[in-house]
Amino acid sequence: MASGPPHRPRPPGARAGFTLLELMAIAVLLGLMGTVGYVTWVSMTPRAELNEAVRELAATLGSVRSDAITRSQVFQIEYDFLGDEERGPGYRVVTPYRLGGGLAEQDDERVTLSWKTLPESVRFRQITVEGEVYADDRLMVAFDPLGSSVTQLILLEQPKYGNLYTIEVLGLTGMFRLHEGEYERDLPDDNDFM
Repeated sequence: MASGPPHRPRPPGARAGFTLLELMAIAVLLGLMGTVGYVTWVSMTPRAELNEAVRELAATLGSVRSDAITRSQVFQIEYDFLGDEERGPGYRVVTPYRLGGGLAEQDDERVTLSWKTLPESVRFRQITVEGEVYADDRLMVAFDPLGSSVTQLILLEQPKYGNLYTIEVLGLTGMFRLHEGEYERDLPDDNDFM
């Protein structure tokens, strides 16, 4: 039998547990922690939608470039700034093939893949192609069999939150770079060639 300090009986009226003040303090702390967690989650959700839209468009650009090289054909991406009554703004791939097989002889015969709609909070702010800015309607950009394209700056935005992201497509190689915020490439000067 273990011996330890003797057990003392509780004085009359004493209770085990927490006081009302202690319970209220714990409730306030839990409420503050919940509020901070919720505010953090709400502020991260819009950024996640924009990042997802950028990743999907970048993956599509990479896939189109790869298809153009491996199939030795011109593939195109069509951007739609406005969307229509069935869907919002987005983009789709236009293949060089016609329905039923073979190469399309005319542009209207080309098979187009389904539209990829941007998340509801995201839209194209503008797309700059070879220095010319487009901000409405539709725009078609091609990748040739060598994988090159025209220089593009695709600016995606979340107007409600002020978030911006730029996808830069390098014309000569067709490769792309991602830039948080609005990005504009500096024009080359004479020192760049020395």
